[in-house]
Amino acid sequence: MSSEQKEQQDITAEDRLLNIVVDAIDDMKGVDLMVIDVRDMTSITDRMVIVSGTSSRHVKAIADSVALKAKRGGYPALGVEGAQAAEWVLIDLGDVVVHVMTPAIREFYALEKLWAVVGDNPDNG
Repeated sequence: MSSEQKEQQDITAEDRLLNIVVDAIDDMKGVDLMVIDVRDMTSITDRMVIVSGTSSRHVKAIADSVALKAKRGGYPALGVEGAQAAEWVLIDLGDVVVHVMTPAIREFYALEKLWAVVGDNPDNG
């Protein structure tokens, strides 16, 4: 067995899903991609991906690409919310939750700061 095959075996399903998501976002030129490990903060999901699109049309295109590529990879979305208005689209993939937002919505809700504060709180748990 080659070292590359062994390395591929060591990649978890969650990591494969995260790679699919990140690749889909990169392909669609998502802006300011951030992956937050929230395993120690919540039981809802393991990783949260936050990315911006330059417009509502771009947000929708990124979200559609993520959902389609995840489904093709064997990870169908458990739910998609906000696709109509496309200012903030949430894609629930189970172990990975993806938030695709316009820059104004992202700045207003500041999810990165919210989860960073939760993660830094020693009383959390």
